[in-house]
Amino acid sequence: MKSYKTVAGRKSAEYIVKKSRFIGHAAPVKTQQEALDFINEIKSEYWDATHNVYAYVLSENNVSRYSDDGEPQGTAGVPSLDVLKKEELVDTAVVVTRYFGGIMLGAGGLVRAYSHTAKLAVDAAEIITMAQCALCDCQTDYNFYGRLVPLLHAHGAKVSNVDFAVGVNVSFSIRADGFEKLNAEIIDLSNGRFSAETLGEEFMRI
Repeated sequence: MKSYKTVAGRKSAEYIVKKSRFIGHAAPVKTQQEALDFINEIKSEYWDATHNVYAYVLSENNVSRYSDDGEPQGTAGVPSLDVLKKEELVDTAVVVTRYFGGIMLGAGGLVRAYSHTAKLAVDAAEIITMAQCALCDCQTDYNFYGRLVPLLHAHGAKVSNVDFAVGVNVSFSIRADGFEKLNAEIIDLSNGRFSAETLGEEFMRI
């Protein structure tokens, strides 16, 4: 997997319909244990709620789980899970808490309320793309540094550090599949005087 979508952080959002209060909570999770810990934390915090419905999707072993938590089958957990799948999210968990307001919503109303609240939560948590990136260094001189930085930006690279000493050492990251093209342009633009090297790879936000 060269890239995937998840959420940037933990956020919540609220939706009220026919006096029922729905609170959506979304968070990035890496493992099933992290997902369960998040779910149990929300359940503990909202222990007096009528329902705490959840869904999560993990990239590891392509795992997805959901629970209706007492709501009619297919009206809560599945719609919440569908939001994650439609947004193509992985390593993401969502819990939708409901405080019943005394007015029945019906099956269709429940589906709409849970899916809408789950969507509000993941939007609040900010959907981001993570990609396999190369961590790179480029040793250059002061004259070429002024041409290098715009070139890095043009290729979508992110500069993480610049060390000014006898020369200039620029540390940056770029999508792994874009490194070779960038490095070829560095070599060409510098007439072969400079090139970048990769120090490793890791998944990073792009």
